[in-house]
Amino acid sequence: MLILPKLENLRDVLPIEGSVRIELVEGIPIFKASTAVKNRIQELLDKLQTLPLNPDEEQELNFYEEIDDYLSFVNRTVRNLFLNQIQPTV
Repeated sequence: MLILPKLENLRDVLPIEGSVRIELVEGIPIFKASTAVKNRIQELLDKLQTLPLNPDEEQELNFYEEIDDYLSFVNRTVRNLFLNQIQPTV
């Protein structure tokens, strides 16, 4: 039985239009963060190297981490389902 990761704050983070894109990799749809989201994450990580993040920035970075975990889970699930469909049954 698959257990989905819990997304507490998805509605607060993903209203950003175009924040997730779908890319076909070897015929399998893979969900990825958009370039804009990746750039924002990098900005936050760069700032974190020199200064502490303010509470809103910390929360934003945590939300992105939560989304990344969820997308990773979805991508693994989709890939496994696809691979199981093309595996010959014995």
